[in-house]
Amino acid sequence: MGKAAPSVAPGDRRAWWLDEAPPDEAAPPLSGDIGADVAIVGGGYTGLWTALALKERKPALDVCVLEQEFCGFGPSGRNGGFVESFWAPLALLCARLGGEAALEVARASTGVFAAVRALGEDVWLREAGVLKVAARPSQDAEVERAVATAAELGVPEEAVPLSREEIASRCFSPRFRGGVLFPSAGTVQPARLIRALRRAAVARGVRLHEHTKATRIADGLVETPDGRVRAPELVVATNAWTTGWRPAGRRLTNFGSYVVLTEPAPDALAEIGWTGGEAIVDGRMFLHYFRTTEDGRVLMGSASGPIGFGGLVDRRFTHDAPTAARAERGLRDLLPGLAGARVERAWGGPIDVSSDHLPFFSTVPGARIHFGAGYSGNGIGPSWLGGQILASLVLGSDDEWSRLPLTTRSVPSFPPEPVRRLGGGLVRWGILAVEEAEEADRRPPPGAGLIASLPGRLGLRVGTR
Repeated sequence: MGKAAPSVAPGDRRAWWLDEAPPDEAAPPLSGDIGADVAIVGGGYTGLWTALALKERKPALDVCVLEQEFCGFGPSGRNGGFVESFWAPLALLCARLGGEAALEVARASTGVFAAVRALGEDVWLREAGVLKVAARPSQDAEVERAVATAAELGVPEEAVPLSREEIASRCFSPRFRGGVLFPSAGTVQPARLIRALRRAAVARGVRLHEHTKATRIADGLVETPDGRVRAPELVVATNAWTTGWRPAGRRLTNFGSYVVLTEPAPDALAEIGWTGGEAIVDGRMFLHYFRTTEDGRVLMGSASGPIGFGGLVDRRFTHDAPTAARAERGLRDLLPGLAGARVERAWGGPIDVSSDHLPFFSTVPGARIHFGAGYSGNGIGPSWLGGQILASLVLGSDDEWSRLPLTTRSVPSFPPEPVRRLGGGLVRWGILAVEEAEEADRRPPPGAGLIASLPGRLGLRVGTR
């Protein structure tokens, strides 16, 4: 399994989001040397939310954003469009940070929805929640853990258990055994959101230079091919590309995530009752994630792509046909009622996965260089929180943002290369072998189960979310 070709080859065309909402005219590349109060490297969600937070707190601040391609070129324009607060991964937060800290982070993260609405543009925001469904018996425990954790922490309303019949009333599939609803979540059109953020930043006086690659970052200085920015405060917000940056790289690795997108199929969605706008994920380690669009398309993703090596972002993250094929198989297996919906587009992108699956924010020791990364496939919502945290780090504020555990905790390191790539690849094989064997109702290859269990035994996680 895993070798069949997808209906549409990934990488031949860019993400459909960017066609539906084309980027605005590009800002000019940097030419010559300039100064600023704050220089931000990266024009994705984190960089732009940080710029906006800084301008909201200190409107006179001179903020400059450098983007190596165009805003939305990276994961910000390729992702599945899920907007989640930290209530959905509350069980993971609790395991990593403890109950009180988990509640603190989750409560702080919910501000993203008001922030998106305040942008004042139609970004297809639908706050219909996210369903986590158990599609196999082995996934029941994930659902049960989410419900139990919320109940134990006194917030049962943030993880509402749903029976097989209740799930079917929202989206019928013979595979869905039951699930849990996370109400504090929704979906957006990612390219519309990044475009709205870019417009808001420019309107507030943020200086933006696109097609400007940072070739060197040092304390107080960002060098590019055609100029330099001198600024006393720097922010590195480069998402998956941060994996190749020494101060953060040992705590990150890159995974590929791929999606397929169908033609509009509103009649088929009506037949299975999936008309409420809920986004859905299953309980696999390399999960399937799926949602609908305003015109009745279905996006199905598979977070099972290749692992990066040494921070290199290459064609593995944009042209891996086997992962796109797994996404398409997931579509046909999990949603058989959409069997007649033709797949029109497939694309992929890199995800920055931290060693404990939570984002982290910090300052380079001895320098005024601040950074954040490690969203692990769930960056739209937490990137707003990251912007607040990074703004506080830049301003030297001792406040609710800078004191959050996402900033103060110690993040374990991955093994060095090439052990990281070889070991991660082996574990990925084991997990895929176990999951694909379960789908086919057969025994996994000898040793696959033991290999798949290694991350948990070592206190690490593999995969996304």
